[in-house]
Amino acid sequence: MTQMPDKDGAVSMRLSHVLDLIAAGAVPAERAYTHVLAGTARGEARAADSRVDRGEAIGALDGALVSVKAMLDVQGLLTDAGSATLRGRPPAANDSSAVSRLRSAGAVVVGTTQMTEFAFSAVGTNPNFPALGNPHDAERICGGSSSGAAVSVGGGLADIAIGSDTGGSLRIPAALCGLVGFKPTASRVPAAGCFPLSQTLDSIGPIAGSVKLCALADSVLATGKASDVAAIGVDRFRLVVARGRLFEGCDQAVLDAFDGAIDHLRRSDVRISDGSLEPILDELARIDGLGTFPPVELAATLRSSGITDLAPVDPNTRSRIEAGSGLSAVDYLEMARLRRQLADGFERSMEDGEVYVVPTVPIVAPTTSSVSDPEQFRRINALLLRNPRVANLLDCPSISIPLPSRGLPVGMMLIGRRNADRHLLSIALRLEGILAQGDRLCREDGLGIAGEGRI
Repeated sequence: MTQMPDKDGAVSMRLSHVLDLIAAGAVPAERAYTHVLAGTARGEARAADSRVDRGEAIGALDGALVSVKAMLDVQGLLTDAGSATLRGRPPAANDSSAVSRLRSAGAVVVGTTQMTEFAFSAVGTNPNFPALGNPHDAERICGGSSSGAAVSVGGGLADIAIGSDTGGSLRIPAALCGLVGFKPTASRVPAAGCFPLSQTLDSIGPIAGSVKLCALADSVLATGKASDVAAIGVDRFRLVVARGRLFEGCDQAVLDAFDGAIDHLRRSDVRISDGSLEPILDELARIDGLGTFPPVELAATLRSSGITDLAPVDPNTRSRIEAGSGLSAVDYLEMARLRRQLADGFERSMEDGEVYVVPTVPIVAPTTSSVSDPEQFRRINALLLRNPRVANLLDCPSISIPLPSRGLPVGMMLIGRRNADRHLLSIALRLEGILAQGDRLCREDGLGIAGEGRI
């Protein structure tokens, strides 16, 4: 990943390098962008360099190169949310709250990134745009719905990507691409100027190459000012490994990386216990028995926007929207009631410093060809969503951090207490440091944390 500016003109030089790569199509990641704001970005970079020269940098994100998911308003650009059905709308008159705060903090907005149509898929494919490959293997999926967000960072074309997370849309691509993805408590980041998939479940957050950068971006999104977090002591938190349904169907590579990481964390004096989310999953199943929030809420949003013809929509997405249109008002209100009740109860049940931990997704990135079949697409999409969506339904902060592994990337997901976002980030920062040190020692010995079960 590119580094923060450390000398005069550094921001402009880095930006020029990125823009040249995008214009030349020299790297597959250039397809991550749907619009490139070369003119305004160069102006923002020059302003950042000038502030550095004068010793007046705004904060830690001043001069950071940022990409923005195409469902967030950027002044002067059409917000199409990855769908051709929205391309007749006028350009955004103003920046979304997220983009406005980033710019006020000195960030350089490089452009908008690809996403799955209406953010309604975890796979990351969208027939409206050129195919995106995983930065680790171009023949494999990058995950979604914040697909271009992950590829822009993983491909070295942004320091930080801003996306949304309704059922894992930040954490899934982060896990599949070897990055960090953070979903905040939903109400923490204003959603003004963001095209909604689900007003109930949507959260706006970052993908980056480190917990530190995610924490800085999160603070700007939530408060308007960049604020770092410090790694918390291992005696001030406890990880609860929630074995059960969320471990079913895991690839062996995922289990090896996860169990190897847990063993190493134990040897590093992290307090870890076995626990269960099974009663919570039973209650979530009651809600799912009635329906799911995104289909009905997206159907309502489209209807209010005057969009009634769904024929141009990707069939994989259209079928889910049409299914949501038939949900009764009685069932929808009961879903909302049960969800509030469950989220409140889960918050009360969590002890101070307690964090649940599971694999972010149970599989490594599958090949793009394997999801071309509609039945396989639905199966893989459901599998990718299964673990991350728990935190959205419980309205908890959640983060995916990459694990040392011998092959394709694997992510570990932490689920924290509602509104304890910064505490969760400080725990993630500590775990990231411990795992990185263990991975370095292993590689020096020609081993890996995963597979050998020892350092």
